[in-house]
Amino acid sequence: MKTKTLCQWKCFSVEQASQTLPDGRDIEFTTVKHPGAVVIVPIADNGDLIMVHQYRPAIQKWILEFPAGTLESQEDIQSCAQRELAEETQLQASHWLALGELLPVPGFCDEVQHLYLAKGLSSCDGELDDDEIIEVLPISVAEFEKKVANNEIQDAKTLSAFLKARIMKLI
Repeated sequence: MKTKTLCQWKCFSVEQASQTLPDGRDIEFTTVKHPGAVVIVPIADNGDLIMVHQYRPAIQKWILEFPAGTLESQEDIQSCAQRELAEETQLQASHWLALGELLPVPGFCDEVQHLYLAKGLSSCDGELDDDEIIEVLPISVAEFEKKVANNEIQDAKTLSAFLKARIMKLI
């Protein structure tokens, strides 16, 4: 497989490669290469979900979502989850549970999002990235579900992580 990098930005790239499809046809396909990410479902001792209200420049909107972030080079996945939770919420967790993985946009991107449930929360110091504007909000499960029904929570990774935790009877 011959690969050509069309664009490189931070830890992301856009690459074009020759591929042979399962039916034998050869194609040129362009893929966004992504190092992977984590999505954390933090649950407070009272059962509230800890959400972040974050401004997202790509859509020029504030959205309500679970803490999440991109893996750094050679970073351990759970260490990334711990780092992102601290950075975005100023919280640490004494209990971590891996919930599986998501493929958010497999039509054009190879990103894998690793899901975690975090409990036993306590305060800690963390520093936001330069481009992040975040408000931390605790929300009850009932309020979360109401916001989903009212289209106030639209973030796919947040909806998927919640569904996974709910089906696993962890929420």
